[in-house]
This record gives sequence, structure tokens and C-alpha cells, in this order.
Amino acid sequence: MSEVSGQAQGSSESSVAVRLGLKAGDVVGEIGYDDDVDHDLRDAVERIIGSELLDEDADDVLDAVVLWWREDDGDLTDALVDAITLLADTGVIWLLTPKTGRAGYVEPSDIAEATRTAGLSQTTTVAGGTQWMTARLARAKQGRIRR
Repeated sequence: MSEVSGQAQGSSESSVAVRLGLKAGDVVGEIGYDDDVDHDLRDAVERIIGSELLDEDADDVLDAVVLWWREDDGDLTDALVDAITLLADTGVIWLLTPKTGRAGYVEPSDIAEATRTAGLSQTTTVAGGTQWMTARLARAKQGRIRR
């Protein structure tokens, strides 16, 4: 396989990684890693930030968390609350769930309920890759700031 064909195969994942809004120097953690994750997407994220993804045991304050989640992984609300504790004030969670029809698919209503319960709001959905749907979750706004 040539370098060019390898780049072409990873171009979809690179495009998704760029749409995550990450930049060089961002500190990004990862939760839910398993054999089924999108390794090309992970590699593209690592190239953008210029370092490896950190696991949930890292002590760093994170700019973002990549959370791979499948239907049988447990309680999504608990996982989101745990992820929030790792984030900087302006940090976001990128929730990756299997696409419709894939093993481990998570109902959108379950994601919405867990997101609200955890005090988050879903701000963006990024389609890309063949296996995973990506949703950007951020802390819910607490109302307008008075000046």
C-alpha cells in the first residue's frame, strides 16, 4: 500500500477530526477505548493535537474528552458526569456512539436524557466514518450573565 492510498483511506476520519475543533496543544482524554474504536479517527486527532490521547486515569485538566459509548457499556449519565469532572471550564465531550444498525447502537432518546441529566447540552452532531456518530456535548448555559 502506498502512502497516498493510506492518506485517501484516512481522509474521511481526518475530516471528522478537523470538524471536532481541536487544535495543536489541546489536551484530550479518551474514555471507552476498545478494539472497535475508529483507529484512523484516533490517529487523526493525535496528529492535530500533537500528542497522544490520555486515558481516564490522567491527572491533567482536559480541553476535550473523546467518549466511545455502546449500548451495553453501563449508565451513560454516570459516564458523562465522570467525564465532566476531567474537563476545563470550557471543555467539551465528544460522544461517539455506533451508527444505526451497528452493534451497540444507542437510541437518540437515551443520549438526550443522559445528556440533560448530566447538565449538558448537545450542540453539534458530526457524521463521518462508517461506524460511529459523533455528538458534541457542552455544559448547559445557566442563563444570561448580567453586566
